[in-house]
Amino acid sequence: MLSDSEVTEEEERIRKLVRQLPDDKRFVFFQEAEKRLKDPDTYATLNYLFIAGLHHFYLGNWLRGVTNLAIFLIGIVMLFTSMRIVGILLILTVSVIELYALFKSQIIVQAYNNAVMKKIYREITRSSDRR
Repeated sequence: MLSDSEVTEEEERIRKLVRQLPDDKRFVFFQEAEKRLKDPDTYATLNYLFIAGLHHFYLGNWLRGVTNLAIFLIGIVMLFTSMRIVGILLILTVSVIELYALFKSQIIVQAYNNAVMKKIYREITRSSDRR
């Protein structure tokens, strides 16, 4: 479970580190961040419109996305067979599990973006250490 306060504190810690970078490195950081950071609203929209797990692909969680999509599609196929009840249960199960991601989309994407910002910061500071 992600704690809102921990994720927010981590973001502030990263921002303080970035503010301490020289201007040229800070410029590079923000250029890279603009390319790599994800939008929480896009994540939530993908979850809301396509409950089957497409929002996981948006954040690069391919395994979870494929798993959710496969279970959801199997459930849909089962709706047209004699195992209709199992199909409904599979679809409902994926939907209920994904409700967490829908309601916590802001914090999930903020935590993802924190990890991206840390990675960019390490890349920038490592490149200056090599010189």
